[in-house]
Amino acid sequence: MSRTRTERLVNLVICLLSTRRFLTAAQIAATVPGYEHDPSDPRDHEAFQRKFERDKAELRDLGVPLETGTASIFDQEPGYRIAHREYALPDILLEPDEAAAVGIAARLWQHAGLAAAASSGLAKLRAAGVEVDPQATLGVEPVVTVDPAFGPLTSAARERRAVTFKYRVPEVDEPSTRRLEPWGVVCWRGRWYVVGHDRDRDATRCFRLSRIVGDVRATGRGDAFEPPAGADLISHVARSSGPIARNGRATVTVRHGRAAGLRRLAADVVPGPEGDRLTIVYGDVDWLASRIAGYGPDARADGPPELRDAVVQHLKELITRHELPAVTA
Repeated sequence: MSRTRTERLVNLVICLLSTRRFLTAAQIAATVPGYEHDPSDPRDHEAFQRKFERDKAELRDLGVPLETGTASIFDQEPGYRIAHREYALPDILLEPDEAAAVGIAARLWQHAGLAAAASSGLAKLRAAGVEVDPQATLGVEPVVTVDPAFGPLTSAARERRAVTFKYRVPEVDEPSTRRLEPWGVVCWRGRWYVVGHDRDRDATRCFRLSRIVGDVRATGRGDAFEPPAGADLISHVARSSGPIARNGRATVTVRHGRAAGLRRLAADVVPGPEGDRLTIVYGDVDWLASRIAGYGPDARADGPPELRDAVVQHLKELITRHELPAVTA
């Protein structure tokens, strides 16, 4: 299935999940990106109808409960919607590696612009007077994402283009410029790393994405290099990282029934009136801070002070990253 068709199907599902009424084919065509056409042109309209029929069949083959009906007895044209009761999933608890995979998908979703297209479609539905359920697609556009360098680096690795970026190491105050042929981006112990050939050092190197300062800039043409066959990126990061000394001890308060990922890390859990108090043994304060910040108001770092400061810093960065630009008259 092509990426264009995949995006169209995803947006169609979002559209039909976001309304309780049946939407006609004409309303869907005016709302969902990918169905744009001229209804007055017979050939163009026929092409849309063929495309829409294929997409409906594809969704049903995938098990999506697509319903057909009318909003009232006066409607002559059938409409479509997705039955929430049939489509909803039960609560899912993810292991750390599974959560990492979901994090990749969420970041790529946002990077590909799918969430923006979906938001545009929902705005069109509201403008057309269609009642939209604001709770139907919660979580579609992720708020907490991976490091900003993730998107540019994965794109460069896919296109086989070299990149340059500023990189800061803990023992040096000023960041240095790195020139890299990126082979891929991997997650190791809750951190994202890019692995590739360092042109200046003429050797294989890995870089932690959270230490990249500023923008990642692609240079030169695509297909400029070829990663070594069978390269094990995870093993390279593991060898470079070395063992982590887990000598930190954190106290974290989480709301009752929330923050399952933090609970799995806890060595001890004490119930309390404000929430459950977790004791977590850790080695990387920045890593734990990012996990706590990811749970928003459901988790609070009580100590030590270095952890509280790191959580506050992560939250400030998230606010800055997702801040809307000021509107001037």
